[in-house]
Amino acid sequence: MNNEIEVSDILVDLENEMKGKVEKFKKELTSLRTGRANPQLLDNVFVLYYGAKVPLKQIASISIPEARTLEVRPFDMAAIDNIEAELKKMDLGTSPATDGKIIRINLPAMTEDQRKKMVKVVREMGEESKIAIRNERRDALNILKKAEKKSAISEDDLTRYEQKVQALTDTHIKGVADVVAFKENELLTI
Repeated sequence: MNNEIEVSDILVDLENEMKGKVEKFKKELTSLRTGRANPQLLDNVFVLYYGAKVPLKQIASISIPEARTLEVRPFDMAAIDNIEAELKKMDLGTSPATDGKIIRINLPAMTEDQRKKMVKVVREMGEESKIAIRNERRDALNILKKAEKKSAISEDDLTRYEQKVQALTDTHIKGVADVVAFKENELLTI
């Protein structure tokens, strides 16, 4: 019975790890430009603020007044120059414009070639996520095989657990594929 609990812990950990890989993939996709303004485009921006690099969203509010416009409103106007400098370093296809209180970023429409390149990037990222999920499967199967060699579980149990591991893998791989398909559709829709 004790071995059963340990194996179920392995399966629970495996599922959590695989869910984590899918969620990480989804989060990474939010920072990709799709032609529409999205505050997550600026999630990876860190600004020097009183001697420390802090995330932009901690020192400014980010809004979307129009479909392809981002507005950044610093909470402290002393930080506006540093924010603008960091935003200029980003490759958004345009330069930020400031009026002294608000920084506006007007995103240009994506060309068909840019959209196709982004689809390739999404597919590559999806494949990397699938590989990470398969690596988790491999690690779990190795643990189960070692348990069977030590006679902690029977050969029949090993077969049953291998099937459960594969079912979990298939579910999460399909989840990544669904996210890739959705993002591709979003990118190719003008």
